[in-house]
Amino acid sequence: MMLRTIRLDPSDTFVFPEAAEPGEWAVTGTFLFWGRDVAGLAGKERAAFRAGFVGVASLGFSTLVVAQPIRPEERAAAIDSLAHHLIDRLGAPDMEAARAAAAEEITFSTSLAEHDEGTLVAMHRVVVDGEIREQFRTLTAREETAGADSLHATARAFTFHEEVDDGPEERVDLIDMMAARK
Repeated sequence: MMLRTIRLDPSDTFVFPEAAEPGEWAVTGTFLFWGRDVAGLAGKERAAFRAGFVGVASLGFSTLVVAQPIRPEERAAAIDSLAHHLIDRLGAPDMEAARAAAAEEITFSTSLAEHDEGTLVAMHRVVVDGEIREQFRTLTAREETAGADSLHATARAFTFHEEVDDGPEERVDLIDMMAARK
């Protein structure tokens, strides 16, 4: 399994400097922000820092990614694509170093995809004590939606689950939020 970009609405196309195309293999892309003044980022760059996964084909950003099976030849192609970006756009010293770095990013992305196929993953990036930290949340279909009316089933089809041990699980209940607005 590996992470693949997904676009549930067009927001990525105007939130980020460049949006990844749906279906690209994805990595966290934190390497794009190393050595940068993150506090000085604004607008679309800041949005990309806070929540953008990176498509390996385009280096465009995606808010959400989905766990999908990946064949060995697709994994090799993803490493190759990312390695070329590391050389061409980020100044990696040579192809050997670029491939090693790309393989490490792909391996980490694969570890983040150790969920059921179709599980959505979101990320939140922050700087804490001068270090970039990432928190990941998963969005999975809820089994208890069977038999519910269609509006109720759609609104409660997913819940967020904390993937790091840094705090309690956070749940978003869209039905209660909609009822509170009435």
